[in-house]
Amino acid sequence: MIELWNVVFLQPIINGLLIMSGAFGGSFGLAIIGLTIIVNFALLPLTLRQTRSMTAMQSLQPKMKELQAKYARDKQKLQQETMKLYKESGMNPLGCIFPLLVQTPFWIAIFQSIPQVLATTPERLLALAQHLYPWSAVQRAVPPDGRFLGMDLSEPALLLTILIVASMWLTQKMTVVPSTDPKQQQMNKMMQWMMPAMMGFLFMGFPSGLALYIVVMNIFRMAVQYFVMGGWGELENLIPARVPLGSLRQGAKGWATPKKESSRESKVESREAESVGDSSLQSEASPERSVSREEGTKDEISRSKRKNRKRSRRARAK
Repeated sequence: MIELWNVVFLQPIINGLLIMSGAFGGSFGLAIIGLTIIVNFALLPLTLRQTRSMTAMQSLQPKMKELQAKYARDKQKLQQETMKLYKESGMNPLGCIFPLLVQTPFWIAIFQSIPQVLATTPERLLALAQHLYPWSAVQRAVPPDGRFLGMDLSEPALLLTILIVASMWLTQKMTVVPSTDPKQQQMNKMMQWMMPAMMGFLFMGFPSGLALYIVVMNIFRMAVQYFVMGGWGELENLIPARVPLGSLRQGAKGWATPKKESSRESKVESREAESVGDSSLQSEASPERSVSREEGTKDEISRSKRKNRKRSRRARAK
């Protein structure tokens, strides 16, 4: 069984790391990054399936709790209604477990391979020689350069431990499904802090090469969550609101004022002000005109009355 494990999982990953290390000029850190990206791309369909199943499972939690409260005394009925809910939603309850089971052997093999390739003692170098392929590209890459960005990948590194905690917290923040249940919200908050803290405490005693693998894997999952699953998830609540770029024009010193839009708006406002001013002037002038018209009609009436009186006097005098 151990020999089968070595042939199927351990030896391909060890020799793959050495070949990539030789391709990157002996840098074992770049080889770990390359292997992480290749393995995660190969397992991407399973990762997507697992992520969607977990999201669907979390979205069904309110209905699950309603069923548990409704059929608290009838366990058989609760099981039937639960399976009915799974069937109606089109979700397989084992959809989260199966992809995880498939990915687990690769993770274990990677965790075994990185410390073995970083053979720091003659005994570990002899143990490594038992897993090497008789290829010239593999033989030339032994031993690889275990230093990366000033860190010894065979020893723990505080910087990578901090990056593990930060990247894992961001990943969980992106993938968590918001819930209206106070208990579920409290559970989500506890898990968002507990899991990164546990992983950080655990990797304080592990070789930093393993920590580098975890950090790159978390960054890869964040990219998958953003580009494939759509959006930043709950991280959008922490990101400040962005200014719409359509109405702004960026100048040489940063953000400039919206020149075209402001000029257009000012022209429209000036036209509206002129029209309002004209109408107000017309409304103010109209009472004066009406008053003058009334006075003119009164004068004409008085004149006609005077003419009629003169005519009547003349007629009487005759």
